[in-house]
Amino acid sequence: MKPSLPYDSSTLSIWHRTTRSFPHLHANHFADVPASAKYLIIGSGISGVLTTWKLVESGIEGDEILIIEAREAVSGASGRNAGHIRPDAFRGFSGYASYHGPEQARKILENEKRVMEDIQDFVKTHNIDCDFNLTTTFEVCFSDKFAKEAADAFEAYKRAGGDVDPVRFYEGEEAKARTKVPGALCAYEWTAASNHPGKLVQWILNDAIKKGVKLWTHCPVTKVVKHQSSEDQFRWDIHTPRGVVAAETVIHCTNAYAAYLIPELSQFITANRAQSHAFIPRYSLSGEYRLKSTMALRYDVGSFFSVNPLLNGTIIFGGTGIRSLSENPEAPSGFMNTFDDTSYSNLIAGTATREFNSLSREAAEVPLRHGEGLDHAWTGIIGMTPDSVPLVGPLEALEGQWICAAFNGHGKFPCTFVLVIAGLIFIFFTGMAGIFRCAPGLVKLILGQTWQDTGLPECFQISKERIDRFKEPIKSSL
Repeated sequence: MKPSLPYDSSTLSIWHRTTRSFPHLHANHFADVPASAKYLIIGSGISGVLTTWKLVESGIEGDEILIIEAREAVSGASGRNAGHIRPDAFRGFSGYASYHGPEQARKILENEKRVMEDIQDFVKTHNIDCDFNLTTTFEVCFSDKFAKEAADAFEAYKRAGGDVDPVRFYEGEEAKARTKVPGALCAYEWTAASNHPGKLVQWILNDAIKKGVKLWTHCPVTKVVKHQSSEDQFRWDIHTPRGVVAAETVIHCTNAYAAYLIPELSQFITANRAQSHAFIPRYSLSGEYRLKSTMALRYDVGSFFSVNPLLNGTIIFGGTGIRSLSENPEAPSGFMNTFDDTSYSNLIAGTATREFNSLSREAAEVPLRHGEGLDHAWTGIIGMTPDSVPLVGPLEALEGQWICAAFNGHGKFPCTFVLVIAGLIFIFFTGMAGIFRCAPGLVKLILGQTWQDTGLPECFQISKERIDRFKEPIKSSL
């Protein structure tokens, strides 16, 4: 798939629809770009704005930083996920270990737990109004096959020294009672959270702008080339439709779109389109009967659904059924392999609706009231890597260029839902579990500290050797 810039006229997520009054949404939409900037950050998602905020916190003057965004502010995956803050407690360990070894796999999961703690501390410290909700999450198993896979992953993580004490296990009737999900064979529960990702990212961006940071929106970067003059400190010329910016430091926070400006990543980062849905629940899932925990409903290895109940009662839901897609001749075979987030699949929305309705306890013949049921569907683009971890650090042979991208749906909030059907992969994203540590880690590197100072897993570090290990685009994911 040829690398691409973000598409215009993308779908609006539920988070976008409820933050249309953000004053910097279209900042400097028609203005020419500044002639120069000491630090130029490409992308206004959580990676870009948190990198910016941490640079300012570390002593960099705000007016030395310029953020350039291809569309409106916070228009990418940060504003399109399903709002989970769900650290992987054990399930992904075996998959990560197969790529990176058990020690790195353990560090990846431990990093996800610290991400949630960091977000919680950040929101509390700055009193951010972003609907933060500390709760628990369930991993609900519906098949013996997946129950065994989960149990094996749990034991493998435990043997590797992983902390499984916070994880609670239920089976049989207790699992059904705890989760309120009929048919649950067993379930695992641990601490998690959810929030309004749009409000969180917009707060960080707004605070950075108050401190002098400049933002240009609707202004895609088309190329980055060596600076034409050798008489000043600038190293790179950043081309846009509204002029050229000379910059000393360029930071790529473009996630799935990174390969457009960094061609050597074109076979390493793969863009995949994901879909989420917002439902207005009926009587049996509202009021005193509302769901209070988030969930992953695991029907089989590779077949699952996500459930995220928001504080206002809306339920964010993602997923589709193996049977309905594998037997349906209208299955969207080209749905995933695209940068196009301007539409969504009615087939997937319909399947998600049927699955969501199965959680309700109303009789099938009872009609929906006006306003109940599927309220909204949207898509977004996830940046995937063949080893399932992000790219963080300096770009070799491109002095002054850095990257913090390709989060595999595990950026700010952990846990992407992946469904493999007859060779097709369908992804339903709940969030983005690393950016709240990756971005601060990158800032430490930019300011001269070592990788060890970042506290990140070593396997996150970008290198030519790592890229060269994988010559083919991604075919599967955790």
